[in-house]
Amino acid sequence: MTKDMTVGSPMRLVVSFAIPLMFGNLFQQFYSMVDTVIVGRFLGTGPLAAVGSTGSVNFLILGFCLGVCAGFAIPVSQSFGSKDERELKRYVGNIVWLAAVFSVLFAVVTVALCRLILEWMDTPADIIDDAYNYIVVIFLGIPVTVLYNTLASLLRALGDSRTPVVFLVMASVLNIGLDLFLILVIPMGVAGAAWATVISQALSGVACLVFIWKRFPLLHLSRDDLRPRLDHMARLLGMGLPMGLQLSITAIGSILLQTSVNGLGSVVVASVTASNKLQMLFACVFDALGVSMSTYAGQNIGAKKPDRLGPGVRSGMVIGSVYSLLALAVVLLFGRTMMLLFVDASETEIIRQAYQFLVIQAAFFIPLAGVNVFRLFIQGMGYSKVAMFAGCFEMVARGVFGLFLVPKFGFLLACFASPCAWILADAFLVPTFFKVLRHAKRFET
Repeated sequence: MTKDMTVGSPMRLVVSFAIPLMFGNLFQQFYSMVDTVIVGRFLGTGPLAAVGSTGSVNFLILGFCLGVCAGFAIPVSQSFGSKDERELKRYVGNIVWLAAVFSVLFAVVTVALCRLILEWMDTPADIIDDAYNYIVVIFLGIPVTVLYNTLASLLRALGDSRTPVVFLVMASVLNIGLDLFLILVIPMGVAGAAWATVISQALSGVACLVFIWKRFPLLHLSRDDLRPRLDHMARLLGMGLPMGLQLSITAIGSILLQTSVNGLGSVVVASVTASNKLQMLFACVFDALGVSMSTYAGQNIGAKKPDRLGPGVRSGMVIGSVYSLLALAVVLLFGRTMMLLFVDASETEIIRQAYQFLVIQAAFFIPLAGVNVFRLFIQGMGYSKVAMFAGCFEMVARGVFGLFLVPKFGFLLACFASPCAWILADAFLVPTFFKVLRHAKRFET
């Protein structure tokens, strides 16, 4: 079930590792998108805008959690690459303690503050109650989100990118049924969509845990492995916190941008919501590439094979660039039709604005591929703190658009905020990659 990425063709390894991740991400976005489709089609554009208005704060909090989980897995992948089973298990044992503590604390704090955050974001009065009812449930589910993503990250660190997909497929099917039941039968409104997501992810996490217990003896822990070790915790936090903060820093810019979009009214919020859901669906490939880069880099650094790093990142960019051009063609041809998943055909203004927003995003997918490939590769090499600064550049770009340009010039400038953020992040990441690559080669030779 494990995969050694320290031998063989980098292109073949990246493709074979990324394909299951792509399907997994697609299903993850699929059952997230199902919430939006059902809310938009059965509850209306107001609740649709409410769910969409929580997107950036959702990204702020859950993005931090996901980043930390991914960062925790880096020492595991490096230990796997160096064939050090004892250290690998000790890292996993300390991950258990850290993940349990921070997930519970995060859930308590965010649930207590989420109403205040929505008010600070200038969420329109006609949708703020629905927005709160949705996001408070999502935050209550932080521990199960951390459970699944920690286990999935550990499996991927060992080269198994297929197993988490199986559980996500099961969760997506369950999520659809729960959405329909909790929204149409009970009914619970937008809170039903949130509960469907949380319950589905909880079950996928439990299923992943059972699978590891039965099939992955490498991750079976003894009492000694579970003993808290300050040096291991320090290294895990040194990898995990910068990755979590990087995503959260990026999300701060998104919150500033979302606040300015909220000020343009519910119709614009609904348009951006529908477009963002489709954009996230297309971005699944970039996310999969990023995780593949992190695992590839971590294993090869652990195996002391720095000469394989350059070919690995080149393979990632070739894959990302080809896919970007294909995705743009699909958006141009079928973008308007895809918007009908979320809104009725009579909502012509929402469809027009959402299509415009999506086309502009898709035109800059190659820079987005670069952000994922270079940032996650640098993090996988162990330079999490350096990669974190890319999030600062994205935050600055979105912050400038959110605070100054969108309020003055309106919706069109909102369309260009993320593309500018991606380009600015690449301007930092590309030269940084070559710098840390030279450092790694000097260190290992």
